[in-house]
Amino acid sequence: MIMTAQLLLSLSILIAVHEWGHFIAARMFNIRVEKFYLFFDFLFPMANVLNFSLLKYKKGDTEYGIGWFPLGGYVKIAGMVDESMDKEQMKSEPQPWEFRSKPAWQRLIVMMGGIIVNVIVGILIFIGLTYAYGDRYILNDYVNEHGGVQALELAQQIGIQTGDKIIKINGKPFEYFDDVAKPGVLLSENSSYTVLRGDQEIEIPIPENFIEQFDRKEAVAMFLIPRRLPVVNGVADSSIAKQVGLKKGDLIASVQDQPVTYFDEVKTIVDNFKGDSLKFSVKRGSEILSFHESFKGKTGIGFYIPREIVPEAGEHQVTYSLGESIAQGPGRAFGVIVVQLKAFKKIFTGQISFRKSLSGPVGMAQAYGGTWDWYNFWRMTGLLSMVLAFMNFLPIPALDGGYVMFLLYEMISGREPSEKFFENAIKVGMAILLVLMVFVFYNDFAKLFTSR
Repeated sequence: MIMTAQLLLSLSILIAVHEWGHFIAARMFNIRVEKFYLFFDFLFPMANVLNFSLLKYKKGDTEYGIGWFPLGGYVKIAGMVDESMDKEQMKSEPQPWEFRSKPAWQRLIVMMGGIIVNVIVGILIFIGLTYAYGDRYILNDYVNEHGGVQALELAQQIGIQTGDKIIKINGKPFEYFDDVAKPGVLLSENSSYTVLRGDQEIEIPIPENFIEQFDRKEAVAMFLIPRRLPVVNGVADSSIAKQVGLKKGDLIASVQDQPVTYFDEVKTIVDNFKGDSLKFSVKRGSEILSFHESFKGKTGIGFYIPREIVPEAGEHQVTYSLGESIAQGPGRAFGVIVVQLKAFKKIFTGQISFRKSLSGPVGMAQAYGGTWDWYNFWRMTGLLSMVLAFMNFLPIPALDGGYVMFLLYEMISGREPSEKFFENAIKVGMAILLVLMVFVFYNDFAKLFTSR
């Protein structure tokens, strides 16, 4: 429910501002806007099926409302064929307040209005996040100086091992550990990691389709993490740790008489242990405490390590002034577009699967997570705002980019496409969108049930 609520709120904001972009641009040129709707008041794309609103009111020439079909929204601009497919008004003579009576350059601005506002909103969100939250980084030098990485399932698939020290990405040294899993890195051509294993440098290529493995939020946590000390931060109820009285700050020193330095070593020994009683020792201050406890019915010792690396041990919080945030925000926002372009290139060249790359409402909701985190909410909203601008700019009839394509043709050639051609193009575009929508929903639920 929390995932769904976050997704609906985010999409509602983005749809509203996108349609407001068209609305305000139309009003700038004295074009009448007959409807302004969040969600559709019909069964999209069938404009004459199940026509009703959850809420509506009229002010001036415009009816404002909330539709019942929550997959988008629209503004109905007088003298324009759009999602509503209202062709009756197109049979009469063009009126001065209609879209079709305006010069092509004005119509172009109206059609670009939603995209422009989504870009502005995306930039403003990234500026706000940068100013309010700054950045938190783990220094890669610290990771390498303290045992290297713990290679989890996805990292092991490409040949990275626990204890490896990642010293280069694409042949270049890097400062922050977080860079190893950034989409831009995973989508780059001929990407690779250079790892130091013992005293040997090894080049590990990143598979062209590796990004497909990161199709859900928790996948990043299955890739690489810094090796961590086995320091007790808390204990689970009904666990061995609870029974023997482990305290916060205790350090696991050995398990089954094997000295351990890192948490992954403790986990490996315990996971592979098949006996009835487990031996382990703990360092508490200058004292060593030894335990020999029954392991029947247990799967582990039952302690938690700290979730975050403390600042003095390699995790750094960077804050930005308002001016610095304004300078940083646009680059971060347009970085989303760069990632989208790289992904599209890999899809069209067959390097990654179109099906695996698509994510619909289920995948998007999962990306928000099951807890309400305002930072993640606004980060996802900013990201989706830029993605919505990018997707709407695609030259598909019925999307803003389709209208822009026809208007550019008219401005260059001096000839406007016939009404019949334009109407048919919109129908084809809407059919494409409908097929894509059905496929996305099917794909989303198929991935959901497959993962279970």
